[in-house]
Parts: sequence; structure tokens; C-alpha cells
Amino acid sequence: MDGALDAGAHGICVPLIYTVDDAKRLVSSTKFPPEGTRGFGSPFAVQCFNDEPLTYYLQNANSTLLTIVQIETASALQCVREIAALPGVDVLLIGPFDLGNNIGRPILTNEMHQDLKDAIEKIKDAAHAEGKKVGMYCATGEQARIYAERGFDMISISTDQIAITTLFSQALAVASGKADGSGDQGVKGYDGK
Repeated sequence: MDGALDAGAHGICVPLIYTVDDAKRLVSSTKFPPEGTRGFGSPFAVQCFNDEPLTYYLQNANSTLLTIVQIETASALQCVREIAALPGVDVLLIGPFDLGNNIGRPILTNEMHQDLKDAIEKIKDAAHAEGKKVGMYCATGEQARIYAERGFDMISISTDQIAITTLFSQALAVASGKADGSGDQGVKGYDGK
């Protein structure tokens, strides 16, 4: 974890947490002493935080960097409340495909098995009961809206593969004359121009 944080990441997301001890080791590796065991190996992280003084970064990194654990194993599901209760765990992120596989209820169609739906709710409830945020991996805006309405805090709206493929397919259709491009807004900059 040191490498990503020392390179300037403002947080980390770690998949396939299995136990409370896994989560404890993760949190420890993201926190400077005395809260954890993270070493200071690079000045690059400071530059990524608005070029703050080194001492400011060292004094504030523990409380400002996000630690996100993915709950996607059957064993993590069994102890999800204990994982959520750990100081330093900020977000529980649900990977529904791996979670479904790991509890014996893989997503084979667009419909999830009720056991997987119940597991997702259990994770959300555990996170919120401990004052933590809960995230949900979604592949579409429609799925994201459903989870937002159900109280999830952090939700993806698409995947990079779907978004890139869709955008390039649309642009290629316009470029090759298969679509007229009317109403095509194209990609805009941050300023909307």
C-alpha cells in the first residue's frame, strides 16, 4: 500500500478481503505511526496534496486518506460488521460478481439470486450501522439509480470498457457516415466548451 500512497494516491481500494485481520493489516499499512506501520518513502505524495509542507502531510495523511475494503468473499461477509467497525476503514465496497461467486450464487443473467441481494443489504446495513460509507459496483446508470435510491453512498455508473466502447462506436458511426451526428455533443472539456 505504501507505494500507491507514496505516489500520491488519496486513498486505496483493496479487493478480496477475507478476514478482520486482513482488514486490520490493510489499515495499519495505510497509516503512519503511531496509528499504523506505514513508512515514509517518497516526497511525491506531498506534491499531489497541493504541494503542502512535508510536516503538514505527515500530520494529516492518517485522517484524510480513504481506505476502501471490498467485501466480496463469504468469509468477509460473515464478519462484515466487525470489519466495518474497524477504525481506519472508511468505505465497504461491494463487488457483486465476486461476492456472488464466493457465496455460491453467481450472477449468470441480469437477475441476482435473493441470497446475493440479502448479502448486499447486510453489507450496506453493517457499514451504515458503524457510521461508514458503502459503495456498489454498477455497470449502468439504471442500476446506479436503483442503488442510490436504496441508500448506497458511492456508486459507479458505468465501466470503462462499456463507456469507451460506446463512445468510440458512436464516433466511428459518425465518421464513417453511418450516423449523421446530429445532436452529437462530442467530448467536452472541463469548462463545457
